[in-house]
Amino acid sequence: MRVYVPLTLPGLAEAHETGELGSGTFTAYAVTPALREWYLSDDVEELEYAALSRAALASLRLLAAEPGAARRRVVVAVDVTEDTATAGPDRGLDPVALGEVTVTASVPLVKAAAVHVDADDAEADVSAAADALRAAAGGDDDAQYVVDGADDHELLWYATQEIPHLVGRG
Repeated sequence: MRVYVPLTLPGLAEAHETGELGSGTFTAYAVTPALREWYLSDDVEELEYAALSRAALASLRLLAAEPGAARRRVVVAVDVTEDTATAGPDRGLDPVALGEVTVTASVPLVKAAAVHVDADDAEADVSAAADALRAAAGGDDDAQYVVDGADDHELLWYATQEIPHLVGRG
C-alpha cells in the first residue's frame, strides 16, 4: 500500500539522519474507503493525488506548529504492507482526517519511492497559508482562501537520492 508521510524539511533531515520514517506509530495518508467516497472517482492516479494532497495539507499543519522550519511542504511516498497501515473508522469522515492512516511501525527511508517538496518560489504562499490555518479552521473564509493558495503550487518530485541535497547535506 502506498502511503504519503507529511513532514517538514527538518523532519526530512531527521529521517535522513536516522534512516527511518517515524519512530514507531505515525500518521500518513493513503487511498482509504472514506477518501474514495469523498473524491467520487475510481481513477487510481487521481485518488493517489488526492491522498498526496491530504498529506501536503498535513505538512502545512506541521509547518504551522514549527515556525522556525523552512516554509516548504514535504511529503514522502513510501510503500508499506497492508497490515501496518490502518484507517481509523471513527475519524473516517472527519474532513481533516480524510485519507488518514496510522502506520504502526517505523519504515526504513530506503523504502521510500519519492519525496515531494515545494519549490523555493512557493515559500511566501506556504508561509501565509501556515499562518492562516487557525483562522481558516475557525471558519474565516478569507483565511481559507489563503490556505487554499498553497495548493496553487505543485509539489515537485525528487528521487530519494536527492534527499541529502534537499536537507543541505549533499
